[in-house]
Amino acid sequence: MADGLSVFLVEDEALIRMMIADMVEELGHHVVAEADNVRDASAFAMTAQYDLAILDINLMGVYVDPVADLIERRGKPFLFATGYGPELLPSLLRRRPILRKPIAMDQLKAMIDSMFPEAPAKTPH
Repeated sequence: MADGLSVFLVEDEALIRMMIADMVEELGHHVVAEADNVRDASAFAMTAQYDLAILDINLMGVYVDPVADLIERRGKPFLFATGYGPELLPSLLRRRPILRKPIAMDQLKAMIDSMFPEAPAKTPH
């Protein structure tokens, strides 16, 4: 992981997705796959090569839990980025880390650092 983590980003709002992708890049990681709906996200969840997934909970009115289930089956770590609370998630997914929107760079860095203490990351400017 000399050049940071590979991140799979699932977010239905294009501007928010771009903002999170920029933060991921600024922290020294890279986004390798992006999706804005459950169908595309499900395909990437099973086929993309990534170290971490960041998932919005609600994608155009459809909950992301089927995607989270696929990622969990692969044994990949993931976190939720949402304006909603964990009560919208099935109980087994409520134990996953949640970043509240709007996401701050230092919160994203702290969450990634706690999940991947060995991963090199840049300090945000």
